[in-house]
Amino acid sequence: MGYPKRIYYSEADQQRIFERWFQGESQCSIALSFGRNHSSIQQVLARTGGLRPPRRRRSPYALTLAEREEISRDIVAGRSIRSIAADLARAPSTVSRELQRNDSRRRYRANKADEAAWERAKRPKLCKLAENPTLARMVAGKLQCRWAPEQIAGWLKHEYPDNEAMQVSHETIYKTLYIQTRGALKKELQRYLRKMRAIRRSRHHTQKGPDHAQIVDAVTISKRPADVADRAVPGHWEGDLLCGTKESQIITLVERHTRYVMLVRTSRKNTETVVKALTKHAQKLPRELYKSLTWDRGSEMADHNKFSLATDIKVYFCDPQHPWQRGSNENTNALLRQYFPKGMDLSNVHQNRLNAVARQLNERPRKTLGYYSPAE
Repeated sequence: MGYPKRIYYSEADQQRIFERWFQGESQCSIALSFGRNHSSIQQVLARTGGLRPPRRRRSPYALTLAEREEISRDIVAGRSIRSIAADLARAPSTVSRELQRNDSRRRYRANKADEAAWERAKRPKLCKLAENPTLARMVAGKLQCRWAPEQIAGWLKHEYPDNEAMQVSHETIYKTLYIQTRGALKKELQRYLRKMRAIRRSRHHTQKGPDHAQIVDAVTISKRPADVADRAVPGHWEGDLLCGTKESQIITLVERHTRYVMLVRTSRKNTETVVKALTKHAQKLPRELYKSLTWDRGSEMADHNKFSLATDIKVYFCDPQHPWQRGSNENTNALLRQYFPKGMDLSNVHQNRLNAVARQLNERPRKTLGYYSPAE
């Protein structure tokens, strides 16, 4: 029984694979276009952690294939190194080294020499985190505190403004996690990332359909005052449900001006229970800190008029299929998936646990706040 043939992708093929991957295509659809199995695409992506490898380019100072062919013809004609170099406008030492590296004058072949030079040109640089173990330990510690790589990079720049050795970009952190051959950060740290993925993916947004919910007397987001839209003053919140298994969920609230997070436990998803929980929570805050609430079109806010009547807080609703209109809350829900991953039963999560998670988020530096935390 023969072994299956090993599948090879050319450099051009690999560039096409990564282009289609970052356009959002699945591994199966990419593989289908090549007439291959999806596992072969997975191997290509996994080699670099899903990160597009930089396109290799020849140095403008290196000998070209045409010049090597000229050297090969001149060697056969018996010309001297100096005369060959003069015709190519190169130093004699350049031609001499070329011959020494490639089987001398007798067996010099242009194509073989060009391929060998291309292989020798690989210069893998040592990762910055591998060069600086102190910085690597600091980054690992912040990852274990569930800080995002971009937050870590911003905090380091803020904390060590005059010391470039103690600064690192968020892309370097991602690459070191995804490309394990760099050897600076352990693979186990990937589970502290927000998405907990083993490779980089294209950004996708799951959107709810047009029949998601019909809210009676809904005031659209376009009617929201300008001072709410531009985040000029505090007291305006965005809210949503973070759902788990067995019909469990928690209420997430984010203040638009400071990105301050509050989490509220709710036993059921129906509008009566959610509105009651929101009303009870709103009555704990000073009136000047809770002026409006922006929600999506979920049926859990069908009784929004009751909430407004009890709290004097205006409720605005996003347009259908426009979740980015409450982007702060969407981003926060993604952060919360680090603590409450999909498939988790949220019905047994105590309010004290929710308060602890909210406190941890509120103490994390945020890029949009100049790497200050919402609590600061």
